[in-house]
Amino acid sequence: MGESIADVREVMIEGPSGIRTIARATRPRFEASRRRLVWDETGAVAQMFSSEDPESLRGPQFDAAWCDEFAKWKNLQATWDMLQFGMRLGEPLQLVTTTPRPVKLLKQLMAHERVHVTRMRTADNAQNLAAGFLAAVKERYGGTRLGRQELDGELIEDRDDALWSRAKIEGEIAPAGELRRIVVAIDPPASARKSSDACGIVAAGLEADGRAVVLADASASGLSPVAWAGRAVALYHRLGADCIVAETNQGGDMVAAVIAQVDPAVPVKAVRASRGKWLRAEPVAALYAQGRVRHAESFAALEDEMCDFGPDGLANGRSPDRVDALVWAVAELMLRRQAEPRVRGM
Repeated sequence: MGESIADVREVMIEGPSGIRTIARATRPRFEASRRRLVWDETGAVAQMFSSEDPESLRGPQFDAAWCDEFAKWKNLQATWDMLQFGMRLGEPLQLVTTTPRPVKLLKQLMAHERVHVTRMRTADNAQNLAAGFLAAVKERYGGTRLGRQELDGELIEDRDDALWSRAKIEGEIAPAGELRRIVVAIDPPASARKSSDACGIVAAGLEADGRAVVLADASASGLSPVAWAGRAVALYHRLGADCIVAETNQGGDMVAAVIAQVDPAVPVKAVRASRGKWLRAEPVAALYAQGRVRHAESFAALEDEMCDFGPDGLANGRSPDRVDALVWAVAELMLRRQAEPRVRGM
């Protein structure tokens, strides 16, 4: 099982260190249409699954599982839970291989008495890597938070200079109460390439007592303008939001125009960044520290980005698009003067 079926096939099965590549005496036969490997000599069968579809694990049963890049799975908790109900044959064994990221479930597993944890540094695999690779990445990332995570296999909780604390966020998660106002904020990407930054899409609401609650994170990468606008408009309607707040630094009038193309009835409030990301985020982080903002549920990808967001304006070496959308949403609700909004229930 991997993050996607493509990952399972291209990395775990047919990649340079995949099952079929390294198999010697008994090389399994790959039945792509049935998403499985078959060892004809023994009758053993391995099935393919992905974190994109937890429900596909209902019904099958197993005696072993290999879970790769576990810390970046979509639907992590739901997928893991469904897998556990299927581990009911023989003496079940599960192997989790992943770059360590401080996600809640991974930390729980590593602390469990029945889980055996091993670590491997990139340098330990030097004989299988391109010449010069280690020297290049050590020169660029050695001693950095990203290097400690990716090269040394360390589980890094929070960076010392981050604006947000993971413990603070996780300790105050609670469902939203009666909401006076709801907004959906968009931080659009510069392009629709899969390798480009994500489109940040975050919804937040203002409770009757004046506190803000983050309601949803619908951010995604590789979307066309119409696709991310459709995603934001769908969230707007699902939550019964008051407006969409859209940063226009990247796309200018195009942002409002593409939203209008999807649904011309949706009100759009354009905002423009005149300060750096860190300076914009500081007042919102202060509201979190004061207990005036919380999350309605756990948003792992958003929280990872928040807790790795540093003064350089980056999170894990990339643009913090989810954080940008979060900042716009909370700022709209709490840091700007508002007309008296209507009261609603959730």
